[in-house]
Amino acid sequence: MLTKQMAPGPTELSQDVREAMARQLINPDLDPSYVEFYANMCRKIQRLLHTKSDCLVLAGEGILGLEAACASLIEPGTKVLCLANGVFGAGFVDFVAAYGGVPVVIEKDYRQAITAAEVEAALAANPDIKLATMVHCDTPSGLLNPIQEIGPVLREHGVISIVDAVASIAGDPLRADEWGLDVVLGGSQKALSAPPGLTFISVSQAAWSFMLARKSKPQGFYLNLLSWKDSWLKDGSFPYTQPVNDHYALDAALDAALTEGEALYERHRRVAAFTRQAVQEAGFRLYPEAEYAASTVTAIEVPAGVPDVEYRLRLLQKYGWQIAGSYGPLAGRVWRIGHMGTQCREQRVQECLDAMLACLAEFR
Repeated sequence: MLTKQMAPGPTELSQDVREAMARQLINPDLDPSYVEFYANMCRKIQRLLHTKSDCLVLAGEGILGLEAACASLIEPGTKVLCLANGVFGAGFVDFVAAYGGVPVVIEKDYRQAITAAEVEAALAANPDIKLATMVHCDTPSGLLNPIQEIGPVLREHGVISIVDAVASIAGDPLRADEWGLDVVLGGSQKALSAPPGLTFISVSQAAWSFMLARKSKPQGFYLNLLSWKDSWLKDGSFPYTQPVNDHYALDAALDAALTEGEALYERHRRVAAFTRQAVQEAGFRLYPEAEYAASTVTAIEVPAGVPDVEYRLRLLQKYGWQIAGSYGPLAGRVWRIGHMGTQCREQRVQECLDAMLACLAEFR
C-alpha cells in the first residue's frame, strides 16, 4: 500500500521536484554554470523571505541551521533571550548553553504565543542581552508566534534575532526585512515540499558584524557561517562540496512557491481553517488555542484511552495514512496533521480525517 503522507514534514514531493532531482550531476567546484545556478537559487530565497540580506543554502537538515547560527553568534558569556513556549523554542536554550551563552528564558504554556510586551519586559530587566532566539511555528504543538510584532522590538533594542522559521516558510507569510529579523532559518522538507537535507538561511549585515566583532573566533568549520563569508560571499567559491541534486530539487520547489505568489498563503490559511473546523466537528480537541495556530500544521489532543503509537501504526498499515505524534512533554498527548506544501488540499485533509475516524472506531 502506498503511504499517503499527512505528517508535518518531510512532505510528499511533486513530480516536478522529483524530476529536477533526477537531473544529470555536474561538478559544483569546477563548472562555472553551477556558481550562477547557486546564486540564482539564493536570489529566489531572498524573494521568498522578502529580504535583501545574504542568503545561503547549507548541506544539512534544518537543525544544522539552528546550531550554525548559535555557533557563529554566541561566545562564552553572551547573554541570550530565549523564547521557550514550545519544544524547539526550549531546544534553543540547550544550544545557547552548549556554546557558552547565558540564556534568559521566557517560558510559557505551549498553547499560547509569547507577546511583544513580554519580550519588552524581559529586555528592560536584562539590558545586556545581545541575542534572541525564537521559533515562528513550533511544529510539535502547531503554535505560531507573532514574530512580526517581536522582531521590531528586538531591532529597537539592538538585539540580534535568530528565527527558526523551518515549519512556517512558504505556509505562513514572513517578511524578514520589514519585521527586523536578522537570521532566518528554513528547511527544505516542510511547506516547500523538497527532499529533507538542506537548510537555507538569511543573514543580515548586523548579524555578520556581530560575528566579526567576537572576541574569540567561532570554533570548528562546518557550523561556522564565517566560512561562507570568506568563500562564497568573497569570491564565489564553496567551503565544501555541494549536494547538487538536492539543490536542483529545492530550486524547483522555490519556483513553484514563487509562481503561486500570495495565493500560496491564502491556500494554507483556507485549508488550515477547514482542517480545524473539520477535526472539531469530528470530536477532536485542538491543542493550541485557535488564535495562535499555524497555517501549516494542526495539533489535536490524543483522545483519552487511545494508545498513541499503536493507533498511528494501525492508521499507517491498515489505512495507508501517516500522521505524526509529538515530542518532549507532548509525546503521547498530541497528534499532528501537516497540511503544508503538496499536502495542503481540503480533499486530502478530509480523506485523511475519514481514515482517522474509521481507525479510531477500532479502539473504542
